[in-house]
Amino acid sequence: MSFFISEALAEPGIDALGAPGISQFIFLGGFVLIFYFLLWRPQNKRQKEQKALISSIDKGDEVVIGGGLMGKIIKVDGDYAVLEIANNTQVKIQKSAVAATLPKGTLKAI
Repeated sequence: MSFFISEALAEPGIDALGAPGISQFIFLGGFVLIFYFLLWRPQNKRQKEQKALISSIDKGDEVVIGGGLMGKIIKVDGDYAVLEIANNTQVKIQKSAVAATLPKGTLKAI
């Protein structure tokens, strides 16, 4: 069935670096480096920052939780904290829900 196209028969060649398969390992290594510097390393850095933030939460800190709720920490108990969001309105939250801490006096300025 190959009247019109002649079959190309070629010997297995050697790639540009001189050894078969070496370029594939270099290519794979390049991908690993790209993933490390663009994904894994920044994610680990963010996790360390979040862990440091959670461990540094103390009574009197003004915080924002993940849902956007802002308030002042009035009690810390293990993995939980009590957040005062308004006068005589307290909410018990997980410390891991804290997204950021605010500078002192921010809540009064709002």
